[in-house]
Amino acid sequence: MVTTTSRRTRGARRAFAGALLAGLTLFTSAGAAAADDPSASASPSDEGSGPTEAGTTFRTATALQQGQSGTAQASAGDYLYWVFPADIGQRPTVRAKVKFPAGEAKRSGSTWQIDVYDGLRRRQACQYGHQTRKAAADASSVELSCVLRTVRSWSEPWANDPLPGSYYVRLTVVNLPANDLGLPFEAELRADSVDQGGAHHVDGTLAEPLVPGISVTGASTAPKAPAGEPEDGWASGWWTTRWLWTVGGGLLAALAAVFGYSLTRGRGRPAHVPHGV
Repeated sequence: MVTTTSRRTRGARRAFAGALLAGLTLFTSAGAAAADDPSASASPSDEGSGPTEAGTTFRTATALQQGQSGTAQASAGDYLYWVFPADIGQRPTVRAKVKFPAGEAKRSGSTWQIDVYDGLRRRQACQYGHQTRKAAADASSVELSCVLRTVRSWSEPWANDPLPGSYYVRLTVVNLPANDLGLPFEAELRADSVDQGGAHHVDGTLAEPLVPGISVTGASTAPKAPAGEPEDGWASGWWTTRWLWTVGGGLLAALAAVFGYSLTRGRGRPAHVPHGV
């Protein structure tokens, strides 16, 4: 004979299993939303072709949006500067390509390098990538890359952590014979980011992103958003995916408590004992 207590226990177990499944679905949906975030992909920008000039100093750096490619024609020995925005939770990757004119024989002695600086002009180290490369004797191009650390929402004043704001990229040749200075080349640069999610968020936020004043060369090549700012604006700093985990974890803990109580509260009045005894 199935008692009322047994039916209640089975019902509590079914409710707990359903709630657990719902919680797992919530977490899976949150992860899928983060994976579908446009900042997590390296898809080309809707802006189409990017600017065709590069700045020569920090103050004249050419603005790029993430996913947008910028090109420039220059001479060996020139310093080329671009700037792009990076927000909280993003891990930027900068890629540069140096192309040499066809039939240029002196390119084999050149070594190229990209350096990345934050809005305070502090040099940011690359986690990995090919930040410096020497052109092969028969190469028609050199490809460089730099994967930065994840951008934090806040940092101690003495730390050199990457913070939300503008990031400057400088491309130059670092090893070239003196008689080869001035040789023409074409440069292409692109910055993309992967969203690392709330696991990399910390307590505290900056009052304002680190975005110094910059100038954009050519009105026709300027991005729609203000220079040095993401197209969809800066993150507010209070919302992270940690909220989903906190709410979901609290819900599962409450359901586990109810389930545990239903198992330990006892079987109630035995069936053979009459009421009122």
